[in-house]
Amino acid sequence: MENNNFTIERISGSTRLICLLGSPVKHSLSPIMHNLSFAHEGLDFVYLAFDVKSDEIGEALSSLKILNFRGCNLTMPLKISCLPYIDELSKVSMLCRAVNTITYEDGKLYGTSTDGAGFYDSLLDHGFDVKGETVTLLGAGGAATSIAAEMAVRGVKHIAIFQRKSATFKRAEEFAERVNSETDCHVEVIDMKDDVSLKKSIAESALLLNATNVGMGSDENSLVPENFLRKSLIVSDIIYHPEKTTLLKEAENAGSPFFNGKDMLLFQGAKSFELWTGRKMPVEFIRNKGIFN
Repeated sequence: MENNNFTIERISGSTRLICLLGSPVKHSLSPIMHNLSFAHEGLDFVYLAFDVKSDEIGEALSSLKILNFRGCNLTMPLKISCLPYIDELSKVSMLCRAVNTITYEDGKLYGTSTDGAGFYDSLLDHGFDVKGETVTLLGAGGAATSIAAEMAVRGVKHIAIFQRKSATFKRAEEFAERVNSETDCHVEVIDMKDDVSLKKSIAESALLLNATNVGMGSDENSLVPENFLRKSLIVSDIIYHPEKTTLLKEAENAGSPFFNGKDMLLFQGAKSFELWTGRKMPVEFIRNKGIFN
């Protein structure tokens, strides 16, 4: 019988643990999303969140293996520090050198990053596909490289990553080299201050994506001059608070189709859910719950 509420009666002697590891984790919506989904689908799992620091990840994963956990999500600061403890990485994680989802099976830890898949699936859900196209990507952090790696694996032709000249710039160049050698996608990394190249790249792109924190919260800045936008350009922002960043407001003014990062969270969770359970997450059910509003 379908049960849409998470109650203590769901917990049994055979209930398996899935969890979120990171620090901080108290703000996370993942426990609500996954526990509602488990209950809805009648699955004998429970999802909890544990505050784990970077130097504790090895011990934490060893303990979870003893408890025969099914898997976990990883958030900052563990997406990179977990790598020495993973037995097998997906192609996307090998490219972006980060993991946000672990599945435990037959005594081995399998790691992947569902951030990029979450974005790409949200793109498809909005009725767009950029396979074979050029993409302009702002930022080269963990989410950005996961998205770029996923797009490369799914057949995007060219990705121009714009990044500030900082310590991250060199890592972004190394990431681009890996993608260029392992996929048919060509990635280049360009200084964020190069407005000439930015304008040219956007003019040639099907999608412009902001994967930086510029525009988050009360920040009303945008990295892109409004006159660089056009009606045929898809514009997205992984930020979802506020619901419309300055970039998205200007995209709306330009007549560009646009969407924020709210559905990326939903679909990255859905991808993890499927890896752990072998079942599709009830996406519409969770969406209608208004968890991310």
